[in-house]
Amino acid sequence: MRFDELNLPECLLQGIAGAGYEQCTPIQEQSLPLTLIGKDVAGRGQTGTGKTAAFLIALFNRLLTNPAAAGQPRALILAPTRELAVQIEHDALLLGGACGFSIQAVYGGVDYNRQREALRAGVDVIVATPGRLIDYLKQKVCTLKAIEVLVIDEADRMFDLGFIADLRYILRLLPPFDKRQNLLFSATLNQRVMELAYEFMNEPVKVTVGGEHLTADNIEEVLYHVSSQEKFPLLLGLLRTEDMKRVMIFVNTKREGERLQALMTANNCSSRFLSGDVAQEKRLRIMRQFKEGRLSILIATDVASRGLHIDDVSHVINYDLPEDCEDYVHRIGRTARVGATGTAISLADENGVLSLEAIEAYIGHPIPTVWAEDSLFVTDFKPAPQKSRNHPQNVSHRTGRPIKKRGSRRR
Repeated sequence: MRFDELNLPECLLQGIAGAGYEQCTPIQEQSLPLTLIGKDVAGRGQTGTGKTAAFLIALFNRLLTNPAAAGQPRALILAPTRELAVQIEHDALLLGGACGFSIQAVYGGVDYNRQREALRAGVDVIVATPGRLIDYLKQKVCTLKAIEVLVIDEADRMFDLGFIADLRYILRLLPPFDKRQNLLFSATLNQRVMELAYEFMNEPVKVTVGGEHLTADNIEEVLYHVSSQEKFPLLLGLLRTEDMKRVMIFVNTKREGERLQALMTANNCSSRFLSGDVAQEKRLRIMRQFKEGRLSILIATDVASRGLHIDDVSHVINYDLPEDCEDYVHRIGRTARVGATGTAISLADENGVLSLEAIEAYIGHPIPTVWAEDSLFVTDFKPAPQKSRNHPQNVSHRTGRPIKKRGSRRR
């Protein structure tokens, strides 16, 4: 199905064409005929299949076909992470740029006063993480009484991050569920998510695409069994021999990510590390560098595994196998976006292999195993420089020079 067959407003078709979209993806083809006539939809599709565009097109069409006075927010999109909120705002500005709507992202870590003043001035569409939005709602910066469309993205992650109480608080401030359109899209729709959907949605239609496999067919999955001491030599060998244009490397902990980045730097591999503890401005700057191609290797915890659309990620590497099997699906979904192809490489050491059985049971197929040739392991790599735990007491922290001791004076 082509987008120009859907009888969409001209300004919305301009945004779709500007984004380079012509043919609907399967999740868009199944959901849009329902959402465009006002139905509530709970949609599940493999990550990277165009779910964000599916709900944004439905949202803009609803606002365009039901004109209302400006001033109060008319649509609310809730996302579990700051990075996903930023991504949705970017896509919304791209698709709806010609429609004349004001769109504001609301999330923690940056621009508290600027976001508050933007809401006070009046916006049409809010893209928000729950915590920061509740802050403004309690200050009565804006009201949600005029919301016509509610979107919850990655609802399963809302549960994982403990946002359900916040989500229900926000839902109680909205018009009744039968007075608004409700859309829920996620890579997984488990029982908890569907219970929530039936609670706040108006007879939702469940749309599922992608068959039994949770992972996309155009991702080549590879598994290497290695010891923990062999992981970095193998990673370095893969980076040197494979044609890796843009790579995301996932780790389970901040400590392991920092250690890996130090090793990469010592071996002349330019990379940056992204975790939840990194300041928001810095996180946005790193993501911008990676998207623009100025950074080819991004090391990250699972803060970057959900919802982010980055073109031309050729490889995803699980340096650590995730402990949560759902995170495996979301991690490898950063490659092979919207019909492209990609490779997902996993390194299973003596600790990570304990998660392998659950991951393979969850995705419904074994990950193909490849045995690495000895020549693939780099033996001449440089170790990361050791950090001194305690700065010598007789050396100045500011200048690095010895501190001259002065004699004591008697009173």
